[in-house]
Amino acid sequence: MSVSIMAEPFGVTAKGEAVTRYTLRNSAGIQVAILNYGCTVQQILVPDAAGKRIDVALGYDDISGYERGTCFFGAFIGRYANRIKGARFWLNDREYTLEKNDGENHLHGVYCRQVYDAQTEGDTLVFSRVSPDGEEGYPGTLTYEVRYRLTDDNALEMEYRAQTDADTVVNFTNHTYFNLNGAGDVLGHRLTIWADRFMEGDAQTLPTGRISRVIGTPMDFRAGKRIGEEIASDWEQLQLAHGYDHNFILNGQAGTLRKMAAATGDGSGIRMEAYTTQPAMQLYTGNFVDRDAAPCGKGGVRYPRYGGFCLESQHYPCSPNFPDFPSTLLRPGEQYCEKTVYRFFSE
Repeated sequence: MSVSIMAEPFGVTAKGEAVTRYTLRNSAGIQVAILNYGCTVQQILVPDAAGKRIDVALGYDDISGYERGTCFFGAFIGRYANRIKGARFWLNDREYTLEKNDGENHLHGVYCRQVYDAQTEGDTLVFSRVSPDGEEGYPGTLTYEVRYRLTDDNALEMEYRAQTDADTVVNFTNHTYFNLNGAGDVLGHRLTIWADRFMEGDAQTLPTGRISRVIGTPMDFRAGKRIGEEIASDWEQLQLAHGYDHNFILNGQAGTLRKMAAATGDGSGIRMEAYTTQPAMQLYTGNFVDRDAAPCGKGGVRYPRYGGFCLESQHYPCSPNFPDFPSTLLRPGEQYCEKTVYRFFSE
């Protein structure tokens, strides 16, 4: 095995829980650090064309930053990624009320604030936890794993697995913010998205239920363009979200690993390709990272607006309240399994 995994202390939470940082290194010089707090991707070091290693992931230098921060830097997200309108949904003729943690809505959940059991399986780092029935209002005891693997061809693989003892809804993602230049804003990054359609949002970034074609709109990244090329447009969808914070319906067959996006840093030349089995992806351009509740990011730096971008592979937001959206229902005896891969190149 040419990929090594090293563990070291990363401080103690306000509750007195010890946090460990696990560092994965491959033979090509890629280094990924992951915390057992929130299964958080804390660092991704990638060599540029000159061999200089650049940290392409936003985050914090200590555990207090992750506890105080409000941007979900690098976090694993669940039980349900994205927003659920009114913090409520119906399942099996019963209404479930969730915690309101985003105004009147429910956003992401508490999995990013938990400390996980960790073990290694060869070159794979495995985090596990049991989410009890009723946690945040969700039905069913959910037993789940988050699995990270770094390969020698510079791919960071993320795999999610879950089982339940009662009907429930599940939608996992990862919330890493990327800046392939390592600093500044990402408006000059060139981004390609393999999606012909996107989901329209309202002023609260909740889906309206309308799915539109990207052609002829600022949502069209199929041929590749700078992230900032149209971000300041007066187009209503961008004005409502203060930038990009939209769900793209990915081309190809959901359940099969296929390309969802690619991005290149205009300063570093570092290129990233992203693949997923999930049906959709949320593009978020860090529209509010300058308002983070933590005082600073890594290195004492206050990240600027548009300081990073997220490619959050997931199911459609608020699916339980839209019967025509692909189902996120998980039943007893079924296995939830989704995979996302980010691969890095130096050009």
